[in-house]
Amino acid sequence: MSEEQNNTGTLDSEEVRPLVESFRSTMDSIRVEVRKVIIGQDEVVENLLTTLLVGGHCLITGMPGTAKTLLVRTLATALGLTYKRIQFTPDLMPTDVTGTDIIEDDPTTGHKTWTFVQGPIFANVLLADEINRTPPKTQSALLEAMQEKSVTVRGKNHQLDPPFLVLATQNPIELEGTYP
Repeated sequence: MSEEQNNTGTLDSEEVRPLVESFRSTMDSIRVEVRKVIIGQDEVVENLLTTLLVGGHCLITGMPGTAKTLLVRTLATALGLTYKRIQFTPDLMPTDVTGTDIIEDDPTTGHKTWTFVQGPIFANVLLADEINRTPPKTQSALLEAMQEKSVTVRGKNHQLDPPFLVLATQNPIELEGTYP
């Protein structure tokens, strides 16, 4: 590579080829692992992999029993990432998602201190299962995390570890007990 190419940060074709081949090989390995568990959902798997690569999030809509939850758990396992699942219900509160501060006694000083207890959002892959079953206030607890890669509790910001991917599932809106 010439000195000029080094300064501009460009790669020549000899450097790119092994990177592309490594990328293809890794993607193929992930597909093979997912297909060991999930059969016949190739388009959905490709869309989830694309979501991961672009650093986005995804909403998966389908009838109950179509392996939406299993697909997300399988993908997280194949990627070797931490995984948490939140079952969204009508009574779920925002702090059930983000975490909360609790008061603890410090045994050495005898003073009470605030301690942050992380919620399930502190994972690389978060499955927001049946997100349309919970009220909008709780749904909105995910928005800061999805955009800012952090959550704020009692005025203090808590960073989420990268990569952070929210994969939400929902049943069709025609089903009873859902919020649009």
